Amino acid sequence: MQKPIDLGHGVSLIDVYDLGVAQRTGTYVFHEEELTIIETSASPSIPHLLKGLEALGLEAKNIKNIIVTHIHLDHAGGVGLLLEKCPNANVFVHPKGKRHLADPSRLIQGAKAVYREKFDELFNPILPVPEERLLTMEDGDTLQIGENRKLTFFHTPGHANHHFSIYDSRSNGVFTGDTVGVLYPQLRKYGLEFSLPSTSPNQFNPEAMLNSAARLENLHIDRVYFGHFGMSENPSAVFEQLRYWLPKFVAVSEKVMQEFPNDSFDEKAKAISNRLFEMISTHLDEHNVPREADVYEIIRLDLQVCAMGIADYFMKK
Repeated sequence: MQKPIDLGHGVSLIDVYDLGVAQRTGTYVFHEEELTIIETSASPSIPHLLKGLEALGLEAKNIKNIIVTHIHLDHAGGVGLLLEKCPNANVFVHPKGKRHLADPSRLIQGAKAVYREKFDELFNPILPVPEERLLTMEDGDTLQIGENRKLTFFHTPGHANHHFSIYDSRSNGVFTGDTVGVLYPQLRKYGLEFSLPSTSPNQFNPEAMLNSAARLENLHIDRVYFGHFGMSENPSAVFEQLRYWLPKFVAVSEKVMQEFPNDSFDEKAKAISNRLFEMISTHLDEHNVPREADVYEIIRLDLQVCAMGIADYFMKK
């Protein structure tokens, strides 16, 4: 396993190898009086999370707060399994996500529709969270986890209606989940600080996403902590890239939807994904990123899910 990364300001990042891939999904750890983590990823990631805690000299039984930015399985699917090791922890979730963690049957059904025969390998088991251990945070609610650290919760729809982002007073940073997209740290060796929107099904809304991003930008933060993957200390570039790429994602997808009006949902999503991938690849060509770079596999996988979200958005319209 990769050694946990010290991000400064009392924050560590554990790589939890979502989908078995490094630098894909991370768990953030606050080293405070109340030991607190953000994101668990899916259940197959929990062994990596526990090993990461061990490497930091921490024990799961001492975790007080588990925060999930939203209830998609790559962020919260493992929370029920993790709780078996965390007898003293509560789970903080958006009010619209609470019932789905208490009864994950609809989450499971939705994920099976997307991932089909790969579902068990990627996500099992998905365990319910006891209701008495679920706490919801309204927009603007705060949580004091240390003498000099207060977390403020902002409802940030766009990626999902059940999404919040967390402002951290000590680092002057925001833990954005998927609200402002996905960061690809693999591209830093080519001199690129590169992020793309995350538009997965089934509540993607581009207008809400841009509004949420603008709200976070107005906090004048120094850091963005992504759900996928890691920290950027260049927030202005993060917000600029979202404003640049999101309209392109939508425009390209709308064109495909008009070109293939009679195709099935799967065929439309595949066509959108291919078109987006070619657009991104051309952009990376211009920055001398070789086509054989590993990051292309991750981007292609992300775009397949993004395409389903955008196709769903247009079909609902």
